[in-house]
Amino acid sequence: MSQIFPFQGLRYDQTLVGAITDVIAPPYDIIDAAGQKQLHDRHPHNIIRMELGLDLPGDGPTSNRYTRAAETLRRWITEGILKRDAQPTIYYHTIEYRPPYSAADAPTKVLRGFLTLVKLEALDSGHIYPHENTRAAAKTDRLNLIEACQANFSPIWSLYSDPQGAIIQLLEAETKGKPACYDFQDEAECRERLWTVTDNAVLKQITQAMQNKPLFIADGHHRYETALNYQKLRRQQTSEQAGLHPYDSVLMLLAPLEDPGLTVLPTHRVTTTPLPPFEQIKQTLGEVFEFREFSFTPSSYEQVRAQFLSSLRTEGAQAPVFGLARQGDARYLTLTLKPSHRPPATASPRAKLDVSLLQQLIVAKLCQTQQEQEAIVYTKDDLEALDWVRRGTGTGAFLLNATKVSEVQAVASAGERMPHKSTYFYPKPLTGLVINVMENKK
Repeated sequence: MSQIFPFQGLRYDQTLVGAITDVIAPPYDIIDAAGQKQLHDRHPHNIIRMELGLDLPGDGPTSNRYTRAAETLRRWITEGILKRDAQPTIYYHTIEYRPPYSAADAPTKVLRGFLTLVKLEALDSGHIYPHENTRAAAKTDRLNLIEACQANFSPIWSLYSDPQGAIIQLLEAETKGKPACYDFQDEAECRERLWTVTDNAVLKQITQAMQNKPLFIADGHHRYETALNYQKLRRQQTSEQAGLHPYDSVLMLLAPLEDPGLTVLPTHRVTTTPLPPFEQIKQTLGEVFEFREFSFTPSSYEQVRAQFLSSLRTEGAQAPVFGLARQGDARYLTLTLKPSHRPPATASPRAKLDVSLLQQLIVAKLCQTQQEQEAIVYTKDDLEALDWVRRGTGTGAFLLNATKVSEVQAVASAGERMPHKSTYFYPKPLTGLVINVMENKK
């Protein structure tokens, strides 16, 4: 069901650019304006110049950040800044990290996966499953970039099922005792390592093992849909229809669904428009939810906050449970969905999600206008959400538990899409470790 291709990736020549940490970047969609400038200033060969270049005064159709990205790519290849690997390769990649917002003494986890090219398939093909909706503006931006550069600078992150871990075992056996091409600590204090695997027998085994596996997109929906749009555009521009072409595949990081190194973070909602008093909220939602209060004083604030968050996590493992904080109120609430209002077993996978229930049963009732809902801001950090409310940055916070990987798989397999801001897979693969160039740029 999945077709993967080892490929000759482009990688930085560290003898020319120095430390790899100076030239890589996070995924474009989590870089704000300050981060964009910081990366531009960090090193003259930072990947940001291609992945998310700066707009300049006087930009127009023939000179803009996309044309500058294409010219930069050509120049860096000519100058040897970027060099193509000599043999078809699969890139084994591990990321060792401590889950965000966990205790300082929490054990580390290791995400294991591999970078490869994956044949593009229509999203209704039953081969590659999305789980999120996309937005047109982001796809237009990415299409402009891929059309100008004919390259993938950052991988789409997808998941496949391999309960026995056979593919990762093959890669680990092949790289055991061999030095990694990259071995460094990134800005988030994750240890990033990357090995090249070129043995033909191993590549064949992995390619064959992946053939019967559907893929579930974890991160990079806009980039995948953009790759499909680019494929369609190139097919319209050329008469070469037979066989596979460079634009028929896209760069991906593939990791097992069962990998204990996977982390999915919740995305909490913080309101910035007025919320009703707690007593009114209880009256509005009382038919559907059971409430538990966590009152605090200035001296007991941190202790009660810890109890509140612990209760949200513990009780949320058994039933849909949400947390609520309100500006100016010295208490927190947990809201447990009453058994009579929980989705039946026959409900769609999307309808059973905590994030769907939160939107339908809480947010839609307390933030009734589109303006109020559009004013909601998001954070992955429990403490940040509560601090925003305490400081007055937000008027209220709706906290929820993380979506499970199995729930993402169920929604995608059913052909459904999750609500906006449902998942945040972590750790996100970096941009610039390996580049896929679809055309000869020399």
